[in-house]
Formats: sequence, structure tokens, C-alpha cells
Amino acid sequence: MKKLKKGNRKLLRAWAVYDWANSVYTAVITTTIFPIYYGSILDDSDTILFLGQQIRSTAMISFIVGLSISLVVILSPILSGIADYIGNKKLFMRFFVYLGGFSCIGLYWFDVDTIYLGLTLYSLGIIGFQGSLVFYNSYLPDISYPPQMDRASAMGYSYGYLASVILLVFNLSMVIKPELYGIQGSSSEKALLAMRYSFISVGVWWLLFSHYSFYHLPKGNKKIEVVKNVLFNGFKELALVWNIVKKHFGIKRYLGAFLVYSMALQTVMIIAAYFGEQELNWNDDTQKTMGLIMSILLIQVVAIFGAEITARASGRFGNIPVLVALNISWAIICIGAYLVYEPTHFYILAGFVGLVVGGIQSLSRSTYSKLLPPTKDTTSFFSFYDVTEKIAFIMGITIFGFLDQFTGSIRTSITFFPVLFLLGSVLLLRIPRKIF
Repeated sequence: MKKLKKGNRKLLRAWAVYDWANSVYTAVITTTIFPIYYGSILDDSDTILFLGQQIRSTAMISFIVGLSISLVVILSPILSGIADYIGNKKLFMRFFVYLGGFSCIGLYWFDVDTIYLGLTLYSLGIIGFQGSLVFYNSYLPDISYPPQMDRASAMGYSYGYLASVILLVFNLSMVIKPELYGIQGSSSEKALLAMRYSFISVGVWWLLFSHYSFYHLPKGNKKIEVVKNVLFNGFKELALVWNIVKKHFGIKRYLGAFLVYSMALQTVMIIAAYFGEQELNWNDDTQKTMGLIMSILLIQVVAIFGAEITARASGRFGNIPVLVALNISWAIICIGAYLVYEPTHFYILAGFVGLVVGGIQSLSRSTYSKLLPPTKDTTSFFSFYDVTEKIAFIMGITIFGFLDQFTGSIRTSITFFPVLFLLGSVLLLRIPRKIF
């Protein structure tokens, strides 16, 4: 196979296709069908017995996500150091893809009688998804030049949202008309079985399409020197990156702002469907299932255009002003969510979420890429970025979990999100415009 050169459009598309492959995990497992299935098998109980304690089901998910991300934070520097040493980060990206994909398939056997197995597989899926992103994101400066980064990043998210729409529509058709797919039983049994088939579809889709990216992406940058204690090289690299970051005014202030607003952003994306499942006035379970899936579909469709609009806006107004505007928009959306009780209002809110969700993710990634100093060691710099993002995730989801457990209400617990988004905006404004 002929190696594609940096900046080649085919290489950029091959990189973006991994968003096409993995984004169905976020759409189906994280934000749509799994939360509905999880609520259904608990049979209207909002608690789970764990180590002799009754834990709210949503708080349990929060704690599992926090623990899973913590494991990724520990593993990422170790594996990034090994990847840099052997010059093959694609190998590790492939490992996490397989772990996540097969864990999704395993969720087919998740039921109330196997709840601990199911939650373990859910945790492994998170580790696979988040672990693969460490290496995937680090490819961006390897395969594109600075003027291409915003558009390449936005293209990845657009591919991901389009793929999510396609698979969600397919899964929705199974849930609505299970008999067309040969699914038999009572109405509730058919719906639950269709959701379990949806988990399989995610794993197969993720595993299948990721191989196109694997085929075209380079292995990585090989370090020539021999380094001892390779298992700890990743942590040493992070320390070296931190020493550079401390001296780089723009990166330091940007990562501080990114840490704050990511606490809210990532937590909101995890708990949104659980909020919709528990806090809205649905007429019945059928309307709830249909409504939640349709709202996520709406987000995915609108987000395709939102990511592109954001990329164009950043080219005209600059990355930081657009990020500030997106954070303020998120704060307003979270305040609106607190006031929403009816499904119709939830759909309207979902449309606004679609406009900003892809934009803030893609622009955050490309902004960091632009700030990096000239280096071939992009894995270590993006490992630092991913560790920052995941620490923010752990902090946000853990705080939410304790608030949810303590207050007994998702609605009350989301009130700390707007504060974080507004604080993130203030911190972004401290970055000098001249840097961009």
C-alpha cells in the first residue's frame, strides 16, 4: 500500500471515517437506547443494591463512568509511552476498538438477572471508546496542516453525526416494527429484544468501519533512541509536556478553560437521556421510547450542520470568540433544561443542542492542535489533552453522581452546569487574541 502524504484529502477522509465508525457508540449506547433499556429492565425501580447500599440508578451510571474514565487516565500515559517507543500507536488504537466493539456486542446478554455483568460490559465499552480516542485525536496534527485542522476536525464530527442518524433510524425501525425483523413476543418483550439487537449493531458497525481508517492511517512516529523503563515513559512524557505547557502562555490558559467547561459538557452528554427518561411528562412508555430516540435523531441531524457552521465561523471570527459564544449557548440550554417538563419543549431544546454540540467538540480539538509547538511527538501532547479532558469528565460526572444521590433529583443536580459553562467562557476570554 502506498503511504499517503500529510495533508492528502484521502488521508484526511480516512481519519474522519473513524468518527463515522465510533460515533454510533455515543448515539446508541451512551445517549439513546441503552438509557431507555436500562430504565426498562429495572422495572420502574430507581435504585440498585450495590455492596449493601441502595444506589440511585442514574448515580450508579455516573460512578461507573467516572471509574471507567479513571482507568483510561491511568492506562493512557503507559500505552502512549509504549506507542511512542515502538512507533505504532495504531496497534493500541486497534486494541481499544476491539475492546469497545465486542463489549457492545456482549450487552445483548444484559438483563436484570445479569445486571453486574451488563454494567461491567458497559464499563469496558467506555474504556474502549475513550481509550481509542487518545490515539485517534493524536493523529490530527500528523495527517493535516494547521489551515486544514478546523475543517478536518469538523468533517470527522459531521461523518459521525451522519452515521449516528443512519444507525439510529435502523434501530428505531426495529423498536417500532420488530415483527418486520422476525422478532416475536409481547409488545414489551419485542421492544427489549430489538434494543438488545441494537447493541450488537453498534459493535459490528464500530468494528467494521474502523478498519478503513486502520488501512490508511500511518503507524506513528518511531523514536530512534533506546529508552529504559518503557512502562513509565508515558508519565515522563506527560511531565515533559507539562513543563512545556507551563511556559506556553496560550496552551496553559486554554487548557484551564477547557478543563472547566469540559466538566459540564461531557456530563451533560451522558445524563441527557436519563433526564428525559425520568423527568418529562410522557403519556406512556411507547411515547417515551419514541420521543427520546427522535430527540437524539434531531440532535444528530442538526449537529451535522452545526459542526460545519462552527468551522466557518471560526475562520471568520477566530477560534476563541466562537468557543466563548458556544459556552454561553450551553449555559442557556442548561437553564432551559431545568425549566422543561413537556416532551414538545424537550424537542425544541434538542434542536438547539444539535447546533452547538458538534461545534464545541470539534473546535476544542482543533484549537488545541493549532496551539501545539512544532513536534513529532504528537501522541504525548494529545495524551496530555485527553488526560485533561478525562480528568474534567471524572470530576464532572462524580460531582453530578453525588448531587443526584444526595438530592434524589436529576433536575436539581443539573443546576451546577451553567456555572461551569459561564466560568469556562470567562477563562477563554483571558487568552490573548493575538495568539490566533
